[in-house]
Amino acid sequence: MKNSMKLGREGLTLEDIEQIIHSNASIDISEELWVAVKKCRDYLDNKLADGDALHYGINTGFGSLCDIAISKDQISTLQHNLVRSHACGMGDEVPLEIVKIILLTKIRSLSYGHSAVQPEVLQRLIDQFNQDLLPKIYELGSLGASGDLAPLAHLSLPLFGEGELYQDGQWKSADAVLKAKGWEKLTLSSKEGLALLNGTQFSLSHGLWSAVELKHLWNLATLTAAISLDAFDCRMSPFDEKLHRIRPHAGQIRTAASILHILQGSKIANDPEKSSVQDPYAFRCVPQVHGASWDSLQYAISVFETELNAVTDNPNVFPDEDEILSGGNFHAQPLAVVLDFLAIAAAELGSISERRVYQLISGLRGLPDFLVANPGLNSGFMIPQYTAASIASQNKQLCTPASVDSIVSSNGQEDHVSMAANAGTKLTKVIKNLERLLAIEFMTASQALEFRSPKQSSPFITDLIEEYRKVVPFVDEDRFLSKDMHETVDFLRLNRVKIAKLFSQI
Repeated sequence: MKNSMKLGREGLTLEDIEQIIHSNASIDISEELWVAVKKCRDYLDNKLADGDALHYGINTGFGSLCDIAISKDQISTLQHNLVRSHACGMGDEVPLEIVKIILLTKIRSLSYGHSAVQPEVLQRLIDQFNQDLLPKIYELGSLGASGDLAPLAHLSLPLFGEGELYQDGQWKSADAVLKAKGWEKLTLSSKEGLALLNGTQFSLSHGLWSAVELKHLWNLATLTAAISLDAFDCRMSPFDEKLHRIRPHAGQIRTAASILHILQGSKIANDPEKSSVQDPYAFRCVPQVHGASWDSLQYAISVFETELNAVTDNPNVFPDEDEILSGGNFHAQPLAVVLDFLAIAAAELGSISERRVYQLISGLRGLPDFLVANPGLNSGFMIPQYTAASIASQNKQLCTPASVDSIVSSNGQEDHVSMAANAGTKLTKVIKNLERLLAIEFMTASQALEFRSPKQSSPFITDLIEEYRKVVPFVDEDRFLSKDMHETVDFLRLNRVKIAKLFSQI
C-alpha cells in the first residue's frame, strides 16, 4: 500500500520532496486548501458574471495581445487555445522522475487558492500524480519569464485529452488513457489555462532534483576525498579543528570534521612518518573547496523551498481583498541565478576530484606510474584520468551562466527574461557528470590505496572497498575499464544509504 501525504499550508521541504518521490507516496490537499480553492474559483466566476472589467489573461489576449478583449462565450476557447498553442517544446524528453516533481510542484502552487482553478482541474492533476500518469514534456522551449510556458503546456494538454501520458511502461495518447479510465475530458474555464502555464515549476523541479542529488554527491565527494588522502599518504593537519575555528564558514567546518570522522582509526592517516611536509591543494584545501559547495547548496535549498511553497502564476486572485492583481510572480530570476551558481558549486567538486585523480596516477608518493604493474606494457589508469578531464571540462562549459542572457520576446512585452529553464537543464547535466567524476576518483583511489598495504585506512573505508572488490576487482593488468567505471557508479548509488548514515553521525 502506498504511503500518503496530505499537503496543508505549512511549507514543504526538500526532504518532503525526496520522500514523496522516492517512496512513491500518494498526495492530497487539506480540507482547508480545498475550501480556499473553491472560494477563489467562485469569486472569479461571480466577478466575471457581475461586470465587464478587463482582467489580463482572463478575458483578454496574452502577452502583447493583452489589450484585446475576449467575449464571455469565447473564454473557454481562449484557455484551450492557449494551452495548445504554447505546447511547442523540442529537444530531449524530460526524465520522468523530474516530470513527477513538476506535476507535484504545480499542484502545490495551485492549491493555495490564489489561481482560481476549478477543484476538478486540481483533482485531476492529483489523480494523475497518484496513478503515475506522467505527461511527455520536452527540455527546450521555456524562457523562464512568463512562466515555463511551453513545458507546462505539455503538462496540461492531457487534462482535455491531448498530448501523451506514460502508463505501464509506454507512451499512450492522453485521449486513450482517459477513455480507458472512464475520465471525462475537462473543459477549462476562465484563467485556468493561464494558471496552468504561468509558473516556475519546470525550472524549480530541475533545481529540486539537482539539490536532492547534490546532497548525496557532496557526501560522496567528501568520502572519495578521504580515500584519496590516505591513498596519497597525506597529512591530517589541514583538517585540524583549530584551523577552521578561526575561519568559521559552516561548510568548511563540516567538511573538515567529516574527513576526520571518515578517517578515524586509519593507520595511514595517523602514521607520524610522512614523506612530505605539505600536500597539493587538491588534498590540503578540501575543507575550503568542498565547504564552499556545501554552503552554496544550503542557500540554494532555501531559495528552492521558498519557491516550492509559493504561488507563481499571474494574475493572482485575492477573494478576501476583492482584488485581481497582475504582476510578475512568474518571473524565474530568483531561480535562474541560483541554478547557475549551484552548477558552479557542483562543477567545482568535480574539478578538484579530477585533480586528485591526476595526482594519484602521477607516480608520486611511492605509487607506481598509472597505478599498475609494468607501466609501459600496461597503461593502467592513464585514460580514466583523460575521461575525467573531458567530463570536468564539459562541466566548466556548462557553467557559463544562462541567467545573464535575455532575448526580447512577445513583440517586446516580455523584454527581460530569466532563462532559468536553460539554467536548470544545464544544472542537471552538471550533476550527472559530477557523479561520473566521483566514480572515477573512487575507482582510482581504491586502486592506489592497495599500494599502502599492509597499512590500512579506516574501518569504514576498508569495509566499503572490500564490498566494492566483489563488483570491481583490483587492476593487475590492462583490461576493459569502461565497464568498471559504469559498475562503480552503480555500486556507489546502491551504497548511498550507508554513506548517508556515516555522515549523519558527524
